[in-house]
Amino acid sequence: MGTGSIALMVLVNLAWALNTVVSKLAVGPLGAPPLFYAGARGWIVAVVLLPLLRPLPQRLGAVLLTGLAISGGSFALLYMGLITATPSAASIVALSGAPLTVLFAILLLGERVGWRRSLGIGLTFGGVVLAMTGPGRLEMDEGLWLVFASALVGALGSVFVKRLEVDSFRLQAWASVASVAVLMPLSLAAEPNPLPAVTAAPRALAGCLLFAAVVVSIGAHGTYYRLLQRHDANAIVPLTLLNPLFTVALGAWLTDDPVGPRLLAGGAVALAGVAIILLRPSGTIPKPALTTSKD
Repeated sequence: MGTGSIALMVLVNLAWALNTVVSKLAVGPLGAPPLFYAGARGWIVAVVLLPLLRPLPQRLGAVLLTGLAISGGSFALLYMGLITATPSAASIVALSGAPLTVLFAILLLGERVGWRRSLGIGLTFGGVVLAMTGPGRLEMDEGLWLVFASALVGALGSVFVKRLEVDSFRLQAWASVASVAVLMPLSLAAEPNPLPAVTAAPRALAGCLLFAAVVVSIGAHGTYYRLLQRHDANAIVPLTLLNPLFTVALGAWLTDDPVGPRLLAGGAVALAGVAIILLRPSGTIPKPALTTSKD
């Protein structure tokens, strides 16, 4: 793999990491309701990818449910969590998605796991707990539990992606349709009117949505999968571990996240665990499904 491809992966990871910070700004200072924000992001993606909705994919119901899990469902929970959670802490908790995917594959697909991936699972969960604990108490607030729920829902959807006969962009298009269909009515029923947030800072909120939908969901996602087509997944997928590193750095810089030694130490242990999981072969899970990207 040449330096150009590595540089592209660095940019992709920067986009993913910056998106977590941008999402924090959208649902925090800008006051966008999280379900509305996730649904609006899905609406933009669906409009851009509208031509890919034809022809109808086989097993449309499964495509919609899986797409909702890996897209709007997990995004909505993440945005709800980011109301109180910092981007840095959220990026560490999100690392639990990789071992959760393996555990779901064991339960649902009969995946067999050796001692090395078992070690990786243990290290990841242990690192997350270490990062989120203080002396004698667990510091995970409601926001971080919602981020964990986001990772869990995304992991559940990821184990079924390989079973769908649909390419990544068509899946993304239908996932966006499912997200709009589910999240917009939920937002209307459960959230405050989004109009005050939209009218208070329309350009800033529109910029957040366009960045999340066009730059991240379409641009970064597309670049990542093009690189996977051109190179061995074993060379590309481990580079996604730059995402949480960049998120911690950007969170400390842009949103003044408190980044202490426990978070750094726990994050390092969790990253080591995810690296072990990513580098071991799997018979049921495609390596891209194990990444911690938020595309």
